Amino acid sequence: MLSNIGTTELLIIALLMLFLFGGRKLPELSRGVADSVREFKKAAREKV
Repeated sequence: MLSNIGTTELLIIALLMLFLFGGRKLPELSRGVADSVREFKKAAREKV
């Protein structure tokens, strides 16, 4: 699903996030997303 996202799409998503959340909240938000993805991958590996 996410493997089909190209550089242009990622840039657009990043700009939208910057516009919506502002520069101050963006690092905190990206850390939260990264932690969530990491936990999801860890749980998926444990199930298999």
